[in-house]
Amino acid sequence: MKIALAQLNTTVGDLAGNEAKILNAYRRGVEARAQMVLCPELSITGYPPRDLLLKKRFVAQNLETLNRLAAATGETGLLVGFVGENKLQPGRNVTNSVALLRHGKIAAMRAKTLLPTYDVFDEDRYFEPATENVPAEFDGKRIALTICEDIWNDEDFWPERRYRHNPPVDLAEAGSEIIFNISASPWHLGKNKTRHEMLRSLALKTKRPVVFCNQVGGNDELVFDGGSMIFNADGEMIARGKLFEEDFVVANLDDENAVRAGEVSWPSDEEMIYKALTLGLRDYFHKCGFKSAVLGLSGGIDSALAACIAATALGKENVRGVSLPSQYSSQHSLDDARALAENLGIQYDIVPIQPPFDATKDQLKTIFAGRPEDTTEENMQARLRGVILMALSNKFGSLLLTTGNKSELAVGYCTLYGDMCGGLAVISDVPKTTVYRLARWINREREIIPESSITKPPSAELRPDQCDQDSLPPYEILDAILDLYVVHGKSISEIVVAGFDEAVVRKVIRLIDLNEYKRRQSAPGLRVTTKAFGVGRRIPIAQKFWG
Repeated sequence: MKIALAQLNTTVGDLAGNEAKILNAYRRGVEARAQMVLCPELSITGYPPRDLLLKKRFVAQNLETLNRLAAATGETGLLVGFVGENKLQPGRNVTNSVALLRHGKIAAMRAKTLLPTYDVFDEDRYFEPATENVPAEFDGKRIALTICEDIWNDEDFWPERRYRHNPPVDLAEAGSEIIFNISASPWHLGKNKTRHEMLRSLALKTKRPVVFCNQVGGNDELVFDGGSMIFNADGEMIARGKLFEEDFVVANLDDENAVRAGEVSWPSDEEMIYKALTLGLRDYFHKCGFKSAVLGLSGGIDSALAACIAATALGKENVRGVSLPSQYSSQHSLDDARALAENLGIQYDIVPIQPPFDATKDQLKTIFAGRPEDTTEENMQARLRGVILMALSNKFGSLLLTTGNKSELAVGYCTLYGDMCGGLAVISDVPKTTVYRLARWINREREIIPESSITKPPSAELRPDQCDQDSLPPYEILDAILDLYVVHGKSISEIVVAGFDEAVVRKVIRLIDLNEYKRRQSAPGLRVTTKAFGVGRRIPIAQKFWG
């Protein structure tokens, strides 16, 4: 069978735009003489539609779109994801469904059986799960129609399982000759390798070809990497879509030029993180209607990385970097900020904050009389910078980017309504140690980020001779504790047993827990690790349990 994988970048709620993409992909499949064209999960509505699913007109228009797509089909089949109606009550009103369209009509429909409700997923809030899934008929073959999570529960691959059912194995045992899976599987570091091994394992176990079509693109905080794949019944990969960009892949299940185990190569972690962040930022801007970005350039490594990502995603002509020096700003930081802007070719402005800072202190001197300067004055500087950057954002219609990394956000080393001002937190899921790795990767061919931005001790420069490590442990230790506690859910005692000083562990964990209120007010961030701060981590603000 000749198959086409339409790896599409859909936009949530853009039913007309998504329909046009699907139709274009189908026509390409017809021209390529494919027998079947696959589009991703919920490709009509975009994924994840979340509470749009509670709007009856949204669901109705999605069904109207499905019928128009069906009417446009001929001999070539089309698998498309849509929101189905659950006519069996009681239960939720809709299903996460796939339709096989052919000869001008809907030839078959199946609903998703396994509904993920963990981390960033909340499908059980909206969808009614399928109670059964049986093979569909296509050109004399029996085929399995599955959706994303349906293939993520094989007991021979996963040591721990979330569900009792194993839909693709059940469908193979029921006589399915090919396993089709349409997906909207978001990316995090390591996900593409896990997905590859899982699909290969499923093909080997069932002795069936496995055809997997994945969504690509950024939708809010989630980034989808594409990487669609086709495996033959021997577990050999015969086709793969590009990572982090739209693609259209045509392959024959009988292709003898298969990629055998051990021959698959992947980009470096740094390259994939950078591409994911670039794609996520670009789509956030374009899908929200923004064309340009503004951000503060401190001369430090975090704002340098954010500026590089923005320039790559939006084009240098659409990025404005602003230096906002105070009396505590070092000359080398100012020089580094300017050098970065020149290396990137972005617009660069300097707006000193010392005059408004002095004026604000003067306004408050009577009220603050008798009290020494402390973090209040440090935060005033950050907030004055936020006021200026937001003014530039408003005046020029640019979206303000925040530049804080995951390590800082974790322990609250950031200022509400100051450096946290902005519409998108570009690197909020990138630990500080990874920021350094990405900076080295960016400079692999020539110096873009000034070397001194990478090598100098990190500092907020809000008081004389300030250094991050005055109040925080070294980032290598902080990030390791952060990974164990936030990502892997380890307790204080488990982290101490892993070799960390107990006093340091307790301090870091207490900071993480106490600063939930800040993170709840932060801009949405792009997810690149298995556990990001945001919709996938729902810790109460008012609570007394920590550790």
